[in-house]
Amino acid sequence: MLIKEACLENFTYLPQAIHQGANRIELCDNLAVGGTTVSHGVMAETLRYAHEKDVPVFVMIRPRGGNFVYNDLELRMMETDLFTAQQLGADGVVFGCLTADNQIDEEAMEMLLGAAGGMEVTFHMAFDEIPAAQQAAAIDWLVDHQVARILTHGGPLTAPLNLTTLKQTIAAADKRLIILPGGGVTATNAATIATELGVNEVHGTKVVGVLA
Repeated sequence: MLIKEACLENFTYLPQAIHQGANRIELCDNLAVGGTTVSHGVMAETLRYAHEKDVPVFVMIRPRGGNFVYNDLELRMMETDLFTAQQLGADGVVFGCLTADNQIDEEAMEMLLGAAGGMEVTFHMAFDEIPAAQQAAAIDWLVDHQVARILTHGGPLTAPLNLTTLKQTIAAADKRLIILPGGGVTATNAATIATELGVNEVHGTKVVGVLA
């Protein structure tokens, strides 16, 4: 079965997304800046509703838009949000931290992975900022730290989904973690993309059709 992870901003379109076939939800706010963490109230109600329908929810942990280089105060905020997600019963969390030279911020990630305490972790599209030559080493590090999946576009979001790069990333991951293609995946092309890449999970805001 193809798992369609619908990226939702807020609660508003959650019932429709599930009705249209979303098997998993990535919950965030402020999609215009690539997604940030929702409020406690939105998180609680989304988890309650989705779990009644047996649909897992992964919560975005990101305190602001912009880059993925976080200072100590921002990391404390992210840690608090991780504890909230855990208390409310989130199935997974989505985050990624980089250093100023676009490598994985190992110290920050280790702290947040500790706070995630058993929830599934997706390393998000911060991965696409890591230079291509260092991505294989980044995958190894994420595997070693029990990260479950990487959400990636295969390149800059301004360009179409890069299937060639995604195939290389999938080969480098070698089934040790899940590569989740996102950005430009729609209800129309999801099955084709999944077949071409040999994956059984896809991600997008229109992955189960337009929500309106």
